[in-house]
Amino acid sequence: MADEFDVIVIGAGPAGENVVDRAVRGGLTAAVVEERLAGGECSYWACVPSKALLRPIDLAGEVRRVPGLKLGEIDVAAVLARRDEAVSNYSDAGQVRWVESVPAEFVRGRGRLDGPKRVRVTMEDGGERVLTARQAVVLATGSTAVVPPVPGLAEAKPWTSHEVTATSSIPERLVVLGGGVVACEMAQAMHGLGARQTTVLVRGGRLLNRMEPFAGELLAESFAEEGIDVRFHADMVRVERPEPGGKATVHLAEGPPLEADELLVATGRHVATRDLGLDTVGLPDDAPVKVDDSMRATEVPDGWLYAVGDINGRVLLTHMGKYQARICGDVIAARARGDELPAMRDLADGYGAPQVVFTDPQICAVGRTEEAARADGFRVRAVDYDMGAVTGAYLLGDGYRGRARAVVDEDRKVLLGVTFAGPGAAELLHAATIAVTAEVPLDRLWHAVPSFPTVSEVWLRLLEAYGL
Repeated sequence: MADEFDVIVIGAGPAGENVVDRAVRGGLTAAVVEERLAGGECSYWACVPSKALLRPIDLAGEVRRVPGLKLGEIDVAAVLARRDEAVSNYSDAGQVRWVESVPAEFVRGRGRLDGPKRVRVTMEDGGERVLTARQAVVLATGSTAVVPPVPGLAEAKPWTSHEVTATSSIPERLVVLGGGVVACEMAQAMHGLGARQTTVLVRGGRLLNRMEPFAGELLAESFAEEGIDVRFHADMVRVERPEPGGKATVHLAEGPPLEADELLVATGRHVATRDLGLDTVGLPDDAPVKVDDSMRATEVPDGWLYAVGDINGRVLLTHMGKYQARICGDVIAARARGDELPAMRDLADGYGAPQVVFTDPQICAVGRTEEAARADGFRVRAVDYDMGAVTGAYLLGDGYRGRARAVVDEDRKVLLGVTFAGPGAAELLHAATIAVTAEVPLDRLWHAVPSFPTVSEVWLRLLEAYGL
């Protein structure tokens, strides 16, 4: 059976859905192929469920800091039930209805390239369906968790982000491998929900090593106060788990072994390119698909293949994948009409994507760190301010600790990057994102008067620290 559409998208996660939406808005027909659940990893096993689990931990921190409020026990069953509600009880019926309302065709099955503009779909019943594209095929298959080649680790069936966000119970003893976003968020979530012995093993010397050093330092202090055991320069050399689902023993290069009821591996992700048929169009199946700023694959003749989101390796963040997808869908529609619109290009990735780590304290940043800016050849000056010294922060609770940093391009007097670390800091980020991506001159930014008494007054204090 053969079917023809203007655009075929492989992967119905947030990026794939946005491509379909924009392409159809542009007057094209579209089909989207998904092997698992429409809505993708983010909706069911990453962004949405993890934040549902973290929200009670965030609120508990707020309550502890405000005199006059008393913190009761967290109802873990209620938290898990709300997580289930947030992920629609792992049903994608609503997402499928949305795709069909666009309107686009939703195809359930495993899609892979089968030569130029052809997608072969292995259906749930084992049958096959061949789709052909008049204009473009878009790859939006995301990424998968990496499990390091530690002896015995894979055999121990560790959790990844997929399993930890979907868990129906909280382990008493949890060992987390990694020091990045998933490791930090889920260590704090599981510990706050009842993992009384939580150990985080970090190969390097700090948490969140892609962000400003002070961010990881503040988070490490918070972990220590909560009783989360963070071990830096820790190497896992062997794992034993004789019984599936039973006790695991983690052997380290130094020190006694650790016993755990569950292991969480959060050491990074790999683009989901395997068994995608990339070899049928001359591309390797173990590397990101290289794209230009319109998301079109640069190494495939005739310009019919596009890749958005994690699979192109640019920025592995849901909101950036959606941004790329909007560009991609608009570009495909414009090219189908014979238009060339230079404005339809990815600019945001070059400035540095905004990101929030939903721990307590929250860590959020946009643009370049001071170290990255210097490495890129900019003449920079970094200015810091103690967020706890802002009246609005004090009013949020006793013992508020936080720090802000602005990285300034000294030649153009614009911001190259901004980082906030502190309770509730996430809502400050979009103002920073606008300032960085719009390259607002500092002498104009000074006239954006923050409301008193809010934490956003830290903007004024940063500019004063700079000398304005």
